[in-house]
Amino acid sequence: KLYNIMVLFREHARQNQNQTPRRILQRRNAAKLNKNKNKMSKADPISLSFHDSCLRMSDVQLLHGPRWLNDQILSFYYEYLSHVKYKNNRDMYFIAPEVTQCIKYMDDSELDMLFGEHDAVNKSFIFFALNDNGNTEAGGTHWSLLVLSRPEKTFFHFDSYGNNNTEPSLELISKVKDALGARQAKIRPMRCLQQTNGYDCGIHVICMTDHIADYVNRYEMIEGLPILHIDTVKAKRADLLKLIISLGGKN
Repeated sequence: KLYNIMVLFREHARQNQNQTPRRILQRRNAAKLNKNKNKMSKADPISLSFHDSCLRMSDVQLLHGPRWLNDQILSFYYEYLSHVKYKNNRDMYFIAPEVTQCIKYMDDSELDMLFGEHDAVNKSFIFFALNDNGNTEAGGTHWSLLVLSRPEKTFFHFDSYGNNNTEPSLELISKVKDALGARQAKIRPMRCLQQTNGYDCGIHVICMTDHIADYVNRYEMIEGLPILHIDTVKAKRADLLKLIISLGGKN
């Protein structure tokens, strides 16, 4: 099932193995995967398992200092938004970063399977946590947020570092627009709060996702969205640590 595909992709991405997403999609060697998990558990114990996300202690430590956030932190928060904060709002679909990365290399049938399982063509607002990684190996240097607003027939792109992720956002839109039934949707880069350092892009994506989701939950549109406040960004790492602890995690 697609769930197992994404679990495999997450675990391989964490281990920094140079596997293509297509090979990951085809791989079903559960015994080897479990062996690798056991080795990793001893060196880097699990802090929190939450729905489809798994945070290890090394992931949580990224929230303590001025560090760039990885896929696992963003994935955890998107799971939280999907299964807790907006579990009763069926109009929003939060696509985790490793899934977005996998989408870049899916063929049409794989995209149809992914979006079909989540009824994506009937979702009013779809959030993509986007990385600038342009190849099939682990990497990337910048996060941004792409949101499809179906009521406004527009892909909105929020980039906290100028237009750094413009090209990756256009490539992703080209990849998904037909499968999402959004061929005629416009593309609109949005003015948003800019980061003041080289490592807070992931925090900005989390804060912007929160900010936009709250706004569309009330107004069912993105037009008119106020600028995110810098104090929200400054407080978010501590807020995430508190959230992880409240869900039974360790830090």
